[in-house]
Amino acid sequence: MNIKKFFGHLNTVNKHRFLVFKLSIKAGIPIRGFLHDLSKYSPVEFFEGVKYYDGSVSPIKICKCENGYSKAWLHHKGRNKHHFEYWYDFNSPVKTPIIPYKYLVELICDNIAASLTYHKNDWNPNLQLNYFKNRKDLEYINEDIKKLLIEVYTEISKKGINEVINKQNLKKLYKKYVEKNR
Repeated sequence: MNIKKFFGHLNTVNKHRFLVFKLSIKAGIPIRGFLHDLSKYSPVEFFEGVKYYDGSVSPIKICKCENGYSKAWLHHKGRNKHHFEYWYDFNSPVKTPIIPYKYLVELICDNIAASLTYHKNDWNPNLQLNYFKNRKDLEYINEDIKKLLIEVYTEISKKGINEVINKQNLKKLYKKYVEKNR
């Protein structure tokens, strides 16, 4: 095991979790931010992360490119409710259910923090919106949740993170897109 990769990956995970925690405090879900991504320290996730660590892109992405799948990702998405993939069920009548508010807000904080972590000085407010719109797996997200995320990321591209990520704004958007249908 490469010691430089070990500490590089550990530093990246810790930095990402800290950014999620800071954003989660602003968003009014500090407990979710504190508990965020603890599974990344489990052996299956952590050691795959070390093996494929390069500091510029998620080790999961590199592993998937090399192997066609990632054991770390399969483990991670099955244990972390802030990933929309956690909620998707091929065998359910409602394949893309509504993600509960606290996990959706954690998802938003997670996506922004990941973008900030990997893009560092190249990060700009349009990055998250462009990344989200270009995802190939958007059919696995509930349509109302997808619209909400597009609005959040669009607002960030226009106003910046500090204006958009707060409990009042996120609650308002959740009511607008999700609670109107209940």
